[in-house]
Amino acid sequence: MLAPTTDDPFARLQQQHGRSLTLAHLVAAGLDQLPLPGSGRTLARWQRLAAVAAHDLPLVKLFEGHTDAIAILAELDGPTPAPGTRWGTWCAEPPDARLAFAPLGEGPELRIDGTKAWCSGAPSMTHAVVSGWNLDGEPCLAAVALDQPGVRVTHNGWKAVGMAASESVDVQFDNARGLQVGAPGDYTRRPGFWQGGAGIAACWFGGALGIATMTRDLSRGASDPHRLGHLGAIDVAMAGAAALLREAAAAIDAQPGANVQALTLRTRLAIEAAAESVLRHAGRALGAGPLCRNERFAHAMADLPVFMRQSHAERDLAALGQCLTNTTQVLSWQL
Repeated sequence: MLAPTTDDPFARLQQQHGRSLTLAHLVAAGLDQLPLPGSGRTLARWQRLAAVAAHDLPLVKLFEGHTDAIAILAELDGPTPAPGTRWGTWCAEPPDARLAFAPLGEGPELRIDGTKAWCSGAPSMTHAVVSGWNLDGEPCLAAVALDQPGVRVTHNGWKAVGMAASESVDVQFDNARGLQVGAPGDYTRRPGFWQGGAGIAACWFGGALGIATMTRDLSRGASDPHRLGHLGAIDVAMAGAAALLREAAAAIDAQPGANVQALTLRTRLAIEAAAESVLRHAGRALGAGPLCRNERFAHAMADLPVFMRQSHAERDLAALGQCLTNTTQVLSWQL
């Protein structure tokens, strides 16, 4: 099972705060201290991500970014986040919104200038791991405190209805100060890059889990065969997705230093397909009523399609196909 149990500390926090649960509550309770990817407990990490996602998708968007930042800093020997701080991982690289990094002296301190797009949770974060480019045109990472004069959180760049609460706005950096994390190119070169990418699939799964669970609960006592058939299709999609996530977590833990690009792409694409199936069948099973009158269900149905567009769709399928043609390893198609 990837769903939270009643004795889980997150479940208790859910009961305490309900829909008002925030990233600050999760951090204060220490629930952000997850096992690192590839540490032997990757499934436990994904179980927590899925549980938060099933509760609230915009919240898990912030929670996943925060816990990813902790993992990046640990893997690349960056600064240790202070207790109570809330971190974003802002590493999208659209061509019209890039940061310039310039060294300040001989140490790791950097000057940071430019605009960063897609900064999820920017109004509520205290720090961030950001990507940028050094004077040699190499991709780099920096850790930045956001409570400084050179950082301005804007209201620009986020007009979505789905995932509106994630507030993924533009942030402007003007002579801001940060600390370089790792060496140039380390962000995508490290094993945790693709391991963390697979963790995103656990968030999508959790969003689908929340919708699937609400669909089942709203269908108790139903006798309409079409509604029951849609519920059966949801069960098939969720069971297959959960099995694949367990298998992927075990594979990562078995070889934590391996390149898991193909595994991650396959897992993300399969979970995306399962979640899309859940969205379709849930809407057809329940009709307009819950979409219009059940606030939590309506939000989840609007949020999940937007969140899953973090996938690159057919480009990811093509990348997976390229991985398959480049390998001589035995494929995992056999039973």
